[in-house]
Amino acid sequence: MLPDQSSKPAILHICRRETLRPLRDQILRLSGFLVDSTISSVDGLAMFWARHYDLVLVDVEGQAGVGEAESLCSEIKTAQHTQKVAFVCNWRVANLTDCPDEILRTEFDPAAFVAGVRGAVHRH
Repeated sequence: MLPDQSSKPAILHICRRETLRPLRDQILRLSGFLVDSTISSVDGLAMFWARHYDLVLVDVEGQAGVGEAESLCSEIKTAQHTQKVAFVCNWRVANLTDCPDEILRTEFDPAAFVAGVRGAVHRH
């Protein structure tokens, strides 16, 4: 018998870094989350429209990625203002944006990453 998947928080992970995305996905899955992921913002929006997610997690790579991430965040929040969105980025990029509900720093520590995602999912 399969475990009940419906009790696991669902995460949509949008990350253009193909080497990092599968690693983060696996860490989140091993930590009890259901994860759908993509490297494309366009595909990410299509996935967002297809089902409910407890959190949309957007990787922001460098200052150049802030505009695209903010545009994606704005589109999601306009469509569904209660949707929780978190950016994963370094501290310099984090100071440039105020769109998401949460900012998870990427000084990569898997335990801190999971704790940040859990906090973002469970904040009201």
